[in-house]
Amino acid sequence: MLMTNTTLTAIKGIAVGHAGLPDAPSGCTVIIPAGGAVAAVDVRGGAPGTYGTDALNPVNLVDRVHGLFFAGGSGFGLSVADGLKRFLREQKVGFDSGYGLIPIVVGAIIFDLGVNHSERYPDAALGYLACQSASSKPVPEGCAGAGLGATVGKLYGLDQAMKSGLGSAFIRAQTGVEVGALMVVNAFGDIVDPALNRPIAGCRKGPKSQELIDSQQEIQRLTRLRLFLDGQHTVVGVVATNVKLNKTQLTKVAQMAHDGLARTVYPAHTLYDGDTLFALSCGDLDSVDVTVVGALAAQATAQAILRAVHKAQAWGNLPASRDLPAGRRNV
Repeated sequence: MLMTNTTLTAIKGIAVGHAGLPDAPSGCTVIIPAGGAVAAVDVRGGAPGTYGTDALNPVNLVDRVHGLFFAGGSGFGLSVADGLKRFLREQKVGFDSGYGLIPIVVGAIIFDLGVNHSERYPDAALGYLACQSASSKPVPEGCAGAGLGATVGKLYGLDQAMKSGLGSAFIRAQTGVEVGALMVVNAFGDIVDPALNRPIAGCRKGPKSQELIDSQQEIQRLTRLRLFLDGQHTVVGVVATNVKLNKTQLTKVAQMAHDGLARTVYPAHTLYDGDTLFALSCGDLDSVDVTVVGALAAQATAQAILRAVHKAQAWGNLPASRDLPAGRRNV
C-alpha cells in the first residue's frame, strides 16, 4: 500500500536529500527543484546566517535558483554550498553565463555547536552526499539532515533546553493550489501548539526536570537574558508552491509564511535568532491571488514546525517532546 506524501516533495519536481556526520549530531539538507525555480526570501531574525540571499532581491538579475541547502555547523556549514554546486554542475544545471553554466545556490545555517562537540562540521563533501541521496520520496523528519543538532527552549541555556529537529508538511486545497513547507527548528523560544494553546517543547524547570517553564510569564520577570550568546538559534525553512509567481510575489509569500512561525514559536524573531524563510514557485498554475498562497504557506509552516518537534528524538540529557509525560506537558 502506497503511503500518501504529506511533505515538501509532494510538490512536483522537488527532490530533498539529507546527510549527517558520522557519530555527531549535525548534518545538512538539500532541496533541488527540477530545472530550477523562481525564488524569494524573507529574513526576520536578528542574527541570520545565510548564503546567496542578495540574488533573490526582486530588483536583481537572477530570477531562479537551482538548489537550496540548510546545514548545521554555524558559519562552517556554509561550505555545504560548494558540494551542492558541484553536484548541479555535474548535472549540467545552472545559469547560462555565456561562458558556461553557473548553478545558483542559496541557503541558511543553524548554530548546533552546543550539542556537536566533535569539531567536525557539515562541509562540501557532506553537501554532495546529501545531493546523491535526494529524491521525491516523503522527506524523513525529526533528527535528520540539518535537524540533527536542532534544539529549542533556551531561555535559561542549553542545559534546560529540549531536542528538536526538521519537519515538513503539505497542503492541497480544493482549488488545486498546493503548498509545501520544510522547517529546521532550532529556536531560542518554546514551541507552542495553537490547537492546544500550550507549549509542547521548550525551556524546562531544571536540567533534570521534565516540566516546562511558562516562558510567557517568565519573560515578564526579566529585563535581560542570561546564559546566552548572540546568533546561537534560528528557525530556517522553505515553502514551495505549484502556483506560477514572480520574485516580488514570492517575497510576499515568504513574508506571510513567517506568520506560521509566529503562531508556533514563542518568542519569535528575536534579536538572537536567524529566522529565515525561502519561497519557491515550482509550477504553472496561473490566476491565483498571492494572498491565497501566502495564507496556505503560513499554515504549512506552522504544521512543519510542530512536526519537527513531535518527530524529534532525545539526545544525551536533552529530552524530546515525546519523552514528556502527558501531565507534565501542561504549564
